[in-house]
Amino acid sequence: MKTNTNSAAAQDTKKSGAPVFSVAPMLDWTDRHCRFFHRQISQQALLYTEMVTTGAIIHGRADYLAYNEAEHPVALQLGGSDPKELAHCAALAQARGYDEVNLNVGCPSDRVQNGRFGACLMAEPHLVAECVKAMQDAAPEIPITVKTRLGIDEHDSYAFLQAFIEPLLEVNCPRIILHARKAWLNGLSPKENREIPPLDYDRVYQAKQDYPDLEIHVNGGVQSLAEARNHLNFVDGVMIGRAAYQNPWMLAEVDALLSGDVNSRDKRDVLVAMATYIEQYLSEGGRFWHVARHMLGLFQASPGARQWRRHLSENGPRAESVQPLWDAYAIVERETARAAARLATS
Repeated sequence: MKTNTNSAAAQDTKKSGAPVFSVAPMLDWTDRHCRFFHRQISQQALLYTEMVTTGAIIHGRADYLAYNEAEHPVALQLGGSDPKELAHCAALAQARGYDEVNLNVGCPSDRVQNGRFGACLMAEPHLVAECVKAMQDAAPEIPITVKTRLGIDEHDSYAFLQAFIEPLLEVNCPRIILHARKAWLNGLSPKENREIPPLDYDRVYQAKQDYPDLEIHVNGGVQSLAEARNHLNFVDGVMIGRAAYQNPWMLAEVDALLSGDVNSRDKRDVLVAMATYIEQYLSEGGRFWHVARHMLGLFQASPGARQWRRHLSENGPRAESVQPLWDAYAIVERETARAAARLATS
């Protein structure tokens, strides 16, 4: 296994132009409002869109490629298995200015399988490589990457993972994000697939050792930046999902991890930026709750966190202005002062 230090791992990865840290694509969570919020906390973490199917982009009425320029660096995750359709969508993403396009080969849901994409594509490694090559040809200016599992169903040997990786090497895929679990395509829900199959970080590390020229990032079960730093001893990057969504302030430390930059913004600075963003969104006909629902974890583990969540959850869905944001923050300030007073007299 690699024995480089954390800082060396980060520097090696930065030299290649790849991000060291990213926030995972999460359906119903990492929409454009969530990503704008996360960008107020970290300037350098790579942010992923929710998975968007090629059919939705090509045939849908909504603009599924919309994002805010402040989100950069931002990656589009695509779901699909038709090389021509994926190529078309990758070309659109490049034209729109996305920094990366990622192919989903990890989602195990029935709906995704019925569309012949997601984790079931692990059984068709040469098709995946064909898809990547088609996207590379259509969008040569940005990296085309793959996010996948370690295996599917009974096919979860290291040899199976190697058979998946090697065709990607042949088309010069620059980066693979490995969710360090296999997926069960039948019998487990997507939520259960995130929790029940055991984590196997050693297999991810082994892949990096055996394919040193391939950038390999680890995903799955990472709960803190301390854990992320440890992983960087063995792989090129770390992707965190639900832990970063539920406790977004952990992203405040990411820039220091990546480059030594200290985040000088506090949570009130973030609220000011988000209030301005929400006011603009409201003026365009949007709803307060579309944005504020992503902010429930901002004060996680801080005094007043529960009251913050409760106030926003009770008042946010009907709100027509940003006032609930400031009312909830006033509660946090009150609880913070009370906690400080109790500490001073203890």
